Amino acid sequence: MMFATPGSSSELTQQLTLDATTQVAKSWWVLLLNGLALIVAGVLVFSIDWSTSSLATFIGALFIFEGGSRALVSGIDARVRRANVISGLLSAATGVAIIAWPEPGIVAVAIFLGAWLIVSGTIAISGAFAARAVLPYWWLLLLLGLIEIPLGVLALANPGATLAAIITVAGIWAVAIGVTRVVLAFEVKRLPNQIDKAWPAATAKTAAAGA
Repeated sequence: MMFATPGSSSELTQQLTLDATTQVAKSWWVLLLNGLALIVAGVLVFSIDWSTSSLATFIGALFIFEGGSRALVSGIDARVRRANVISGLLSAATGVAIIAWPEPGIVAVAIFLGAWLIVSGTIAISGAFAARAVLPYWWLLLLLGLIEIPLGVLALANPGATLAAIITVAGIWAVAIGVTRVVLAFEVKRLPNQIDKAWPAATAKTAAAGA
């Protein structure tokens, strides 16, 4: 999930008002539900004796759900919201492609899964550095990317990947990302209060320096 884009980092000081952070905080429940659903999905991935077709359908549905959740997350400005919608649509399209693929094989599932995890991880890392002035726990976004990219590489590394390998990648991704997003949800919820407390302190410090 993204709350700021790399291009908006130079403007964050001016944009980071209480109204803006309140708008961002409205999405905290989306992150929470998304994280809880991913944790449950990860547990299911490890718990069920999957066939290739059923696993492909499940992963595809998970990507569609992930895309919808991503598209609902607010950002610090309109540019970030557009980026969330676009990346959400890409995630949903990936899910549809996985489900609609005629008799999806392990290789097809691995390619779609690995490619999207690398793209999603790259977005998360760039967003993390742009959000340093917004989120105290911005490093959690960085952690998301650092988890997703290696998992994506792992999924793409072996064209003849086994069903067990795909289950491992999908399960680890879902649980790890789910836990991280649950933590982020509560941090985002508290963001307006944190900014409200920090703003008067910053204003007083500026006034003292001017005097």
